[in-house]
Amino acid sequence: MNTLEAARFIDISAVRTHHTLSDIEELVKYGRQYHFINLHVLPCWVPTLAKMIRDLDDVYVGSPVGFPGGGHCTETKLVEAKRLIEDGVDEMDIVMNVGKFKNKEYNYVLDELQAIIELAKNKIRMTKVIIEINTLTDEEMIKACELVKQSGADFVKTGTGWVPGGANIERIRKMKEFCGDDLKIKAAGGIRTYEDFKALLDMGVERMGINTKSAIEIVHAAEAAGR
Repeated sequence: MNTLEAARFIDISAVRTHHTLSDIEELVKYGRQYHFINLHVLPCWVPTLAKMIRDLDDVYVGSPVGFPGGGHCTETKLVEAKRLIEDGVDEMDIVMNVGKFKNKEYNYVLDELQAIIELAKNKIRMTKVIIEINTLTDEEMIKACELVKQSGADFVKTGTGWVPGGANIERIRKMKEFCGDDLKIKAAGGIRTYEDFKALLDMGVERMGINTKSAIEIVHAAEAAGR
């Protein structure tokens, strides 16, 4: 596996509170250099990023809905999603309402996800739902995957990276066993080494969100391992 092949499994991002234009420019620099499949920014930066990479056919604009806590009202999330689409987003990562979910308000959670995904249907490349597994038990994690399956999303994503926790390799294995080929998985948060990357890849994880420094180290390690 060369650096380009490895980079096609990786999203990099600049979605922290303090990130500025210079951070977006750095994100784009590495996106151009390595062709990471998706660059994620906070919603206000989507028009800027979309203009900066409009000449790249294989690098996509990503941004979250309801980030980072997921507790926005459904109407607010719908307004945000609509604006992201208008501003040029390609991939949308929707934060599930974890509080409502843990309160067992499953109809609320599912209705909200379906409304946002229906809004985005045929307008963007894909939707991903963030379930924040570091706040869930194993039983809750699988139930959340079940709801995401029902929602029509393309991916279930493990976390925002804002909740502390490791790479969760074995927990993600349980998710993959449940989701099978019906729902793709994006692993995010705590993936720092080539060993983690390879383990997730080997179990069939289709996408990973990795901080830029680690992502660069991992793609070079993947190329070295393939020699």
